[in-house]
Amino acid sequence: MAKIRITKVRSDIKRPETQKRTLKALGLKKIGQTVEHEDTPTIMGMVSKVNHLVSVETK
Repeated sequence: MAKIRITKVRSDIKRPETQKRTLKALGLKKIGQTVEHEDTPTIMGMVSKVNHLVSVETK
């Protein structure tokens, strides 16, 4: 399975609680923090929900 690298690039202040929980579930806390996940439909659905707050790179 392919890996993707997700980086938080914008703040979650004044965002709906569901988006804050999605970022937490992805493991993102601070701006500039990067995490790696498998490229699964579940992860991609979470990324599409907060795509305006994160940057995604495929490995």
